[in-house]
Amino acid sequence: MSGAAGAETRLVLESADAARTRRIGALIAAVLAPSDVLLLSGGLGAGKTTLTKGLVGALGGDERAVRSPTFTLMVTYETSPPVAHVDCWRLEQLAEVLDLGLSEVLDDGGIAVIEWGEAAAPLLGAGALRVHLSAPGELAGERRRIVVSDEGASPRIAALGEAAAAAGLVAADGPA
Repeated sequence: MSGAAGAETRLVLESADAARTRRIGALIAAVLAPSDVLLLSGGLGAGKTTLTKGLVGALGGDERAVRSPTFTLMVTYETSPPVAHVDCWRLEQLAEVLDLGLSEVLDDGGIAVIEWGEAAAPLLGAGALRVHLSAPGELAGERRRIVVSDEGASPRIAALGEAAAAAGLVAADGPA
């Protein structure tokens, strides 16, 4: 974990399988608050939807119901707080993010989990928790590297780091 006031704080986690990626999603859920935004990035098959399954399950939803919203663009899960799961992969213009109605979700205390989140970052990136997932094979070995970052000296990253260390999910070789 690294960071200083005014800088980005990062935590590098490691997952060898879908169950561990879902566990990391559950750990992230524990540090989110109503109206938070989670921006997910990574290539196809990197585990963005799998991580979202763990997050939705930890917030009281049925993780088996979680599917990538690539064609529907947004799905809302009845969790506590509600989760709007968005996929920006097919969006061509930044204005299309506004058309999804995420501001209403956030104003009502819901959490936005946005796959291909870099597309929404110019609108929703301030204060967002960012998660980059590497697909197995992008790195040496088959482990998936998950880098979680936040602005400043983040208490969310500190709390996540403690929980991830206790679960044995912190990468042994440091930042990516």
